[in-house]
Amino acid sequence: MTPAQLRTELFSQLTEPLIGEALFDHLSDLVFFVKNRRSEYVVVNQTLVERCDQRTKDELIGRRADELFPAPLGESYRAQDEAVLRSGKPILNQLELHFYATGGRGWCLTNKLPMRDGAGHVIGVVGISKDLQAANERGEDYSAVAKVVQDIQNNFADRLRVADLAERAGLSAYQFEQRIRKIFQLTAGQLIQKTRMEAAVQRLRETNDPIATVALDCGYSDQSAFTRQFKQTIGLSPSDYRTACGQSF
Repeated sequence: MTPAQLRTELFSQLTEPLIGEALFDHLSDLVFFVKNRRSEYVVVNQTLVERCDQRTKDELIGRRADELFPAPLGESYRAQDEAVLRSGKPILNQLELHFYATGGRGWCLTNKLPMRDGAGHVIGVVGISKDLQAANERGEDYSAVAKVVQDIQNNFADRLRVADLAERAGLSAYQFEQRIRKIFQLTAGQLIQKTRMEAAVQRLRETNDPIATVALDCGYSDQSAFTRQFKQTIGLSPSDYRTACGQSF
């Protein structure tokens, strides 16, 4: 059977959609949520309930982040949601300092993905935030690293040297590498490569831009270098990947 047939065979037997809520309820270092087009919580795990200093999930359902988290962070979380809903683009590996209603705070790595209906329209957001350190735990200050990681995510097409990134963070190259490894389980170079590949995959899947243009826009000096790296990372050439996604460009 094909992967699609295997999924259909299993999931068609379920009495309700597989969301994973019960599983995520047992992960105390991870926040899980599903939101609708209005940025309202529809599904949450127990960890998020506790972070918001509430007793039951019903106290979060139907409310937005800016109604639950202190300003200005609540507004920033809602702005993230609306950006995903509006653009259909995910937020990946966002390094954030979270402040909680209980007074605690801790560094997290957040990912938010768009949810689409059968016609491809964005109808909601699903996301997780994974703790890097527990609330109130004395740990490293990732503020400078967070800013540099944001620079990588926003400017991945530029020529990025690890030594320059480390200097921007006020760290030695060794210290910067150690912190990036601790957060992402990747070297700084691998993080840059991963960010570029994610952008390239999205462009190939969602646009008819020429492969040479995608290569340059994603930080590669030429199409040949891009094709080699893409095939090594994804397992297909850019054109084969585009065909596999159903694109005929």
